[in-house]
This record gives sequence, C-alpha cells and structure tokens, in this order.
Amino acid sequence: MQQDLITINPTQRSGKPCIRGLRITVYDILEMLASGMSYDDILEDYTKLNKDDILASLKYAADREHKTKLVPMSA
Repeated sequence: MQQDLITINPTQRSGKPCIRGLRITVYDILEMLASGMSYDDILEDYTKLNKDDILASLKYAADREHKTKLVPMSA
C-alpha cells in the first residue's frame, strides 16, 4: 500500500511526512516535481527512492488536499 511508504517521526525533519523513514519529505518530492524535474531526474538524483515513493507522495498530497475544509469567515 502506498500510504505505508509515508512515515511521520517527530524527531525527524521536524515531524514532516517522510518517505520510508528517509530524510526526504513529501514536500521535497512535490517541490522537485513542481520545479519541472521528471520522475527519472528525481530517481537519478536520489538513488534511495523509487517510483512508488513518488506516487505515494502525490497520493498523500492529494488525500491532504481532499480533506481540507473551508472555514467561512465571520462577517
């Protein structure tokens, strides 16, 4: 399951979601993708990662976005 690839440890990277206990965060991967890096570019630069790690990061971000609730502002 892809969600099992995302770990959160309060003593690692300030508790940010990381990939398989590595010091690479979901944010790091999203930032790389947003800057235009391809999956192959990321995997070449970070040899401990694999395609499932990238997909898990995207899934994690999509799930977080889906759970975001709008809070009406008081008038």
